[in-house]
Amino acid sequence: MPSTSTRPRKARSTTADSKTESGSITSSPRQKDSGTPQNILLFLIAFRALNALCVRTFFQPDEFFQSLEPAWQIAFGGDSGAWITWEWRHHLRSSIHPYIFAAVYYVSNLVSGYLSISPLHRANLLLAAPKLTQALFAAVGDFYTWKLAGKVYGNSSYEAWGALALTVLSPWQWFCSTRTLSNCLETSLTVVALYLWPWGWPSELSYPQRASSRNDSTRNKPSTQSLRPCLLLAAFACVLRPTNLLIWMCLATFAMFKKPASSRQAWTVSFIRPTIKEFMTFSYEVIFSGSIVLGISTLLDRIYYGSWTFPPFKFLYFNIAQSLAIFYGRNDWHYYLSQGYPLLLMTTLPFSLIGLFQAMFAKQRSLTSQQNSIKCRLAVVCTFMPAVLSLVSHKEVRFIYPLLPALIILASQPAVKFFLPPISSRSRSNGSRRFLLIFLSLVNIYIAYYTTSSHASGVLNVMDYFRTQYVSHYLGDTPPRLGYPAGLSSFSSSSSSSVMPTVMTIGFLMPCHSTPWRSHLIFPRIHAWALSCEPPVNLNSTEKSTYLDEADLFYEDPATFLQKNMQGELRHFPSKPAYQLNSNQLTHHRPSSNTSQDPTMPHHHLWPDYLAFFAQLEPTLRTSLHSSPYAECYRTWNTAWHDDWRRKGDIVVWCLDQTIQREWREHTQLLNQAGWQRHMQQRERQFDKIIDGFRKEAARGSSFFGTLSGIKNRTLRRTHDHKP
Repeated sequence: MPSTSTRPRKARSTTADSKTESGSITSSPRQKDSGTPQNILLFLIAFRALNALCVRTFFQPDEFFQSLEPAWQIAFGGDSGAWITWEWRHHLRSSIHPYIFAAVYYVSNLVSGYLSISPLHRANLLLAAPKLTQALFAAVGDFYTWKLAGKVYGNSSYEAWGALALTVLSPWQWFCSTRTLSNCLETSLTVVALYLWPWGWPSELSYPQRASSRNDSTRNKPSTQSLRPCLLLAAFACVLRPTNLLIWMCLATFAMFKKPASSRQAWTVSFIRPTIKEFMTFSYEVIFSGSIVLGISTLLDRIYYGSWTFPPFKFLYFNIAQSLAIFYGRNDWHYYLSQGYPLLLMTTLPFSLIGLFQAMFAKQRSLTSQQNSIKCRLAVVCTFMPAVLSLVSHKEVRFIYPLLPALIILASQPAVKFFLPPISSRSRSNGSRRFLLIFLSLVNIYIAYYTTSSHASGVLNVMDYFRTQYVSHYLGDTPPRLGYPAGLSSFSSSSSSSVMPTVMTIGFLMPCHSTPWRSHLIFPRIHAWALSCEPPVNLNSTEKSTYLDEADLFYEDPATFLQKNMQGELRHFPSKPAYQLNSNQLTHHRPSSNTSQDPTMPHHHLWPDYLAFFAQLEPTLRTSLHSSPYAECYRTWNTAWHDDWRRKGDIVVWCLDQTIQREWREHTQLLNQAGWQRHMQQRERQFDKIIDGFRKEAARGSSFFGTLSGIKNRTLRRTHDHKP
């Protein structure tokens, strides 16, 4: 296997495997490393931590509902207000991923309690802790992308540094890598496992010689000693996302049937098969590692679900046998080719396509036979996995996210070959390439900034608003102790035990899972309900064809839905928010925390203190709720465009508190006045510029205009003098 030393490679090597090609970029490494691996790792950790804290937009509901919500339930109890979706109720998901964040929540809550920080700071800590944890995983993934590139091209080669630059500047990595999706952790586990994979195994000695060699185990030890940790990580990735198995099936096939390095063709029908001892060693490690991971997963699932279950079987049954995945969308067969790869790679796409072609069909003389073999296998994996996943109707770009590190590695050589000469040379003939490099880098930075700071940012901003409102109007002197049943948090010693805790109620009239839930509401006395979208579980094909979930029913006829499903219908509304009611009124005002959790219950929601919805729905609600005390008290930008018509426009919040309504109206009027003043000032400045331009033009005018002006003035004076 190639050495993992950080020493730079020599420009010329006398060994056959290091033989270089004239003009090769790989043969021109740095003379001096710019940083040790430890420094690179520390930089990446700091970079991804900053990345995680800068992400202020919404991507996929699974970021919260398949990780943080069950983690919240594990850490703080079943009555803590977490939203547990149908997948968890039907045992489709492994609990390994939520347990990671449950531990983070538990420790963060202990730290906040020990430091006695304010409730709002405690909430901010619980918001940041999972992000920073995932940032650590993302940094490890970036680090091993660089290490794997070093294994392919040489540790100090320009291509290895190019791969590091590409992953750092990747808009998708900035947008997605620090999110708490299982796909993100899967990607990090996969690239570390790929680095540990024994690429040089089995040995390329002739079969009889390998079978009779007494030093076989010693010779193969460097290749197989990393096999067990590799398989353990791969098994964890497969438990998180069963589709990850496609990667390892492909690589295992290569391990069983390896192409000889002596072959000068990219594809050949002759293979090197492992000896019986090698095969048994490999099989033993696969079974051993898989059994350990499955045992841990089964035990955690037993603790979480309360019964023995095997989620992968449930996953296959519901998504394939019952075809429930189609309920969440159907895509064209070419989705991964036409949308998946472009979204993952952005400006790197052309170089990745070139790298894929070269890896599979063009052997690079500047690389050793093993390095060429690694590139070829990575390219096949990057082709095989999307091809198989294309057979499934429901497709998402994050399903092929684990391939991004390999695609970046394959793209680094064409990118370096294209951009390095212009960087290292000051020739004017390369100016266009330098300009293109700067332009592509700026495009990446802009895309990363827009997608993490602007697009779909309102759904997170509104959760910040609700937490602030809760602290301002609802919270007592003592912060609520997380882990208590919702609404039953402890009070300060001065509080009377006979007083019922004040709860804040919110209703989300949005498509299901449009916002995060308890992981961002934080406080257990914030009670909320939202429209659900339970799939047609255990229904026949006829029933599925006519099935409408709660969100569909609402958007089909909002007024009728509110009339039928709201307690008090469209005639009886609460007059005040909960914190302005006395104890007797509060008893009747307090909602059930399970209203939005159980789809089998009748959907009779209470009118809440706050209503949140997209601006697209505003005209409809103005008509339906014209006689209610609700009025606008907050509005925030969400996105300039959206592919779902139901999610277009700002996020609007209506509330019952007339004081907040008045303050918001005054605030809006001040903003409008300030905006109008700025507009008028801008127009005045533009008008002044026009006048100044005319004056300068007049000052530079010809003598003809000056003479003409003088004649005109004299004529006017004479006319005035001759008047009777």
